[in-house]
Amino acid sequence: MKKIKAYILESYNELAHKVSWPSWNQLQSSAIVVMVASVIFAAVIFVMDVSFRNIMTTIYNMLY
Repeated sequence: MKKIKAYILESYNELAHKVSWPSWNQLQSSAIVVMVASVIFAAVIFVMDVSFRNIMTTIYNMLY
């Protein structure tokens, strides 16, 4: 039981005093970067999907 208590106390001490938490402005900037990157990735995947569908439709129409 002493080991568990020591672990919890050390974890709390590390999180409360040694970890550098981001400021609100840094957090907002990071969130915006993630959202923009997600939109860009979604757009690229959408273009790839539409292109592949058109290519496959063309190939199927040529074969049948």
